[in-house]
Amino acid sequence: MDVGPRPRLVASDLDGTLLRSDGSISRRTVDAWTAAGEAGIETVLVTARPPRWLHDLEHVVGPRGTAICGNGAFVYEVATRRLVETHCFEPGVVEELVADLRRALPSLTFAAECATGPFVTEDYPEPHRDRGADRLLRGSWHELGSEPVGKLLALAPGEPVEEFLATVEGVLGDRGHLHFSGAHGLAEINAPGVTKAAGLARWAERLGVPASEVWAFGDMPNDLPMLSWAGTGWAVASGHRDVRRAADRECPANDEDGVAQVLEALLRHISD
Repeated sequence: MDVGPRPRLVASDLDGTLLRSDGSISRRTVDAWTAAGEAGIETVLVTARPPRWLHDLEHVVGPRGTAICGNGAFVYEVATRRLVETHCFEPGVVEELVADLRRALPSLTFAAECATGPFVTEDYPEPHRDRGADRLLRGSWHELGSEPVGKLLALAPGEPVEEFLATVEGVLGDRGHLHFSGAHGLAEINAPGVTKAAGLARWAERLGVPASEVWAFGDMPNDLPMLSWAGTGWAVASGHRDVRRAADRECPANDEDGVAQVLEALLRHISD
């Protein structure tokens, strides 16, 4: 496999990309990801997951121990369980968005990923995926108070996905950034300008790495800004059709350890 010039930084989405379809990560992928770091290539995970969902993957995160989470809302030191950056909605905006979205789609229920942990409204279906959370706050937006919200989740099970997302996007306007990471009936909404691309760009700047020397791997529409920003955007063959069309390169599917195959080819090239 000809993978082109060596990158200085490799970024990867998790679910559907680095992880297999059952949510596991193969020994092959762990080894390839680790070997890339040992060869002097910076690595970073960039995911829609909230910070606490990285705890089981601490051995994968990389030598710096940091991941970009919540579609760019949080930068998290996994080993120390410490948030080092938050990019949240301005106070009052989320409550306004929830009211407007409920008028447009009365069946919507909501949850939020806050700097202090997860929040769900009283009508949000249980169980909310709260693994790793010290606490789960359940109640009304009034009870949430002034806690900074990094990502708003709007759930409409049973709604046609494309129509649902179009309605949400129309209601949001410029007050939020809509993401779709593949969960049926779930819209993920971040503050304006908060994307995986923005988070990765800040991280690369901190490391002194230009976009041209960054590789990014992804599979779903929420990865598109990141893949477009990176010098080389890689789509996994199992990914969303729009991502595969837009990416610079394509690698084998996630269940075939596609990212690992590319990194192995890169490392062979480096050692030759």
